[in-house]
Amino acid sequence: MAKNNVLVLNLDYSPISVCSVERAFLLIFLGKAEPLANYESQSLRSVSQKFNAPAVIKIRRYVNIPYKGVMLSRQNIFKRDNQTCQYCGSKKDLTLDHVIPRSKGGKSTWNNLVTACKKCNSLKGDMLLEESPVKLKTLPYKPGYGVFLQDFSGQSNKEWEPFLRRKSKA
Repeated sequence: MAKNNVLVLNLDYSPISVCSVERAFLLIFLGKAEPLANYESQSLRSVSQKFNAPAVIKIRRYVNIPYKGVMLSRQNIFKRDNQTCQYCGSKKDLTLDHVIPRSKGGKSTWNNLVTACKKCNSLKGDMLLEESPVKLKTLPYKPGYGVFLQDFSGQSNKEWEPFLRRKSKA
């Protein structure tokens, strides 16, 4: 059976890390954390007992952690946009596009950069969206740290989804 990881939330429900099921169980057993969601298909056993395997835990004391923002980079924009052109949905010949062109005052920010295929990027050119023949399918946003924790762990857990849905504020 594949080993699952556990999403660790701070007291304010913000994601702070990922740990093993065994480590999470120990934190629960010692009273340092409480389980919020369990894996249905996995359990832990002792000689005489069977325990639910935690999927998401919340620590009981707030831990002050320096801001963990998601770094703005080409790879992270592609990851946020699911390696897909935000104008036509293509997954080939991808590049970045400034929604508001730099020549018109647009900045290189999470809210102004999108993944675009070379064809759509050329069609849009140096125009604003209102002037352009291409239309944006989804608005760009700054992703929350939890989404990147999930990607880092290499797992896509349905148990984590309710705790990772929130997007961080720009």
